[in-house]
Amino acid sequence: MAHEVAHHHGEHEVSFWPLPVGIAILLTPIAITAQFAWKNPMLALILGGVALVLAIIGLAGWANEFFTVGHDEGYGNLGIYFFIISEIIIFGTVFAAFWTARALHADVWVSQWIPEAMNLKMPIILTLILWASSFTIFKAEQAMHHGESGKSVVFLLATMFFGLLFAVLHIMEWRHLWHEGFTLSSNMYGTGFYTLTGIHTSHVIVGLVMQAYVLVFTLAGKITPDKMTIFRTTSAYWHFVDVMWLLVASTAYVVGGLKI
Repeated sequence: MAHEVAHHHGEHEVSFWPLPVGIAILLTPIAITAQFAWKNPMLALILGGVALVLAIIGLAGWANEFFTVGHDEGYGNLGIYFFIISEIIIFGTVFAAFWTARALHADVWVSQWIPEAMNLKMPIILTLILWASSFTIFKAEQAMHHGESGKSVVFLLATMFFGLLFAVLHIMEWRHLWHEGFTLSSNMYGTGFYTLTGIHTSHVIVGLVMQAYVLVFTLAGKITPDKMTIFRTTSAYWHFVDVMWLLVASTAYVVGGLKI
């Protein structure tokens, strides 16, 4: 017993990097308040800029510290699964509101609210793009698992390309529908459509940020087959985003857009 105690080394964790991240989180709502409540866009811009810089520096430093001296305990997988469950609840609430509105206003919905510009071509294209991205991120994770970091980077870049293409095409579709008169405030269909697709696209952007994070640290040699929890969690999150798109598209375009 004494021998075990003598050879036990405790880890005393002291990190500077949570401080700038916390300050960035504090400044963000203040910047929003300055813009919309205080009507001071210059102050909002300054505070928002400082928050962004502090967040980038803090997160980068925190991550580098982990990959340099930290230990991969493997709890990230469990954490991302709980996070995905919370996201499902958020999406489920919006789905429920959309379906309820569709059922209660079925007559006027079909006769007046569905724009002529609405069709299934774009969601089919977007679905194929996300399916391709699920395959590429799976291959990226698989390559890293086998120690093929170069191959992993190629597939990760392909995933980011598909994700960015999805976001750009989706935004272009929004602009087209908006110019056709189908806006957020047109009717309940417009509100539900842009809410659902907007929330999903925001998740695509978050996924792209996560992939960029993984890409940087993979190129830096920090992510290895023995320390790739962040890679697995990023992949799991992206698969969730892809699966959720099937529900979003079928609700926003099929349930909402078909005149039946």
